[in-house]
Amino acid sequence: MQPRLSVILSCYNNESTLNRAIDSILAQSFTDWVMICCDDGSTDCSYSILEKYKKEYPDKFIVIHNENNMKLGYSLNCCLEHVNTEYVARMDADDESLPERFKKQIAFLDSNPDLMVCGTQIRVINDLSGMEYVSKIEEKPDKYTRHKRTPFNHATIMCHKEMYDILGGYSEDKSTVRCEDKDLWFRFFDRELKGENILEPLYRTHENKEHIYRTTLASRKNSLFTEWKGYRLLGYPWYWYYKPVMNFCKGFVPRELMVMYYKRFRK
Repeated sequence: MQPRLSVILSCYNNESTLNRAIDSILAQSFTDWVMICCDDGSTDCSYSILEKYKKEYPDKFIVIHNENNMKLGYSLNCCLEHVNTEYVARMDADDESLPERFKKQIAFLDSNPDLMVCGTQIRVINDLSGMEYVSKIEEKPDKYTRHKRTPFNHATIMCHKEMYDILGGYSEDKSTVRCEDKDLWFRFFDRELKGENILEPLYRTHENKEHIYRTTLASRKNSLFTEWKGYRLLGYPWYWYYKPVMNFCKGFVPRELMVMYYKRFRK
C-alpha cells in the first residue's frame, strides 16, 4: 500500500550531520512515510551514508545520486520525480525534525482541506553564543508577508503533492541558487494558493560559522534579483524595493563582524 507521505532531502557534503537528520525522521511518531534522498555530488561520505540507510530500510528509502553538484532546486526536482504520495515534506540534511512533527502536520492538513501547505516554527540553537530562540513566523501568511519575513520556513513545510504540480516544482535557474524557496513562495501566492503555520517549534536547526559563511555576496545578489522579480510579480509598491537592497548590502560586512554579531545579539 502506498504511503501517505514522501520526505524529500537533498544533501551536499553533510556527512557530519546527515545521520542526525535522518534519525530524526526514523524517530517520528507518524510512520507512514517514504524518504527520497538526493546526494548532490558530494565529495565526502554523504552518499555512502544514504546507501547504508537504503540497505537497512529498503522499503523506506529511495536514494538518488548526482555525479556533479547541481544545486538544491535541481536535486529536489529529482526527488519529486519519485513522489507518488498524497503529501510531501521537506527536510534539510543538517537539521532535525522533532518526533511529533509529521503527526501534527498531517492532522492539520487533513483538518484544513482548503490549505495547500503547512509549516512550523523552528527552534534555533546558536552554537556561537550558546543561546536558543524560536523563529518568528506568521500563523496565516499572505502575499504581502514576504516583504516582512519568510511566509513559511522552507525546511519545515508539508504540502499536498498538487502544490508542486501546480507550480512546476523548483526553479533550476542559476539566479535562484540559495533562494529557491523565495522564488517558490512568490509563485505560490501569485497562483493564489493558501497555507498556514503551526505556531509550535517542531523542527530544530543550528546557527554556526558555516551557516554564516554559506551566505556569500553572490547568494545575496541572487536573492536581490529574485525578490525584485517576485515583488513585480505580486505588485508590491515601488517603495518596498529598498529592503532587498539593504539585505544585499549586508554582504559587504566582513564575516568576522557577522560572527561577532551572532555571538552577542542573535538570541
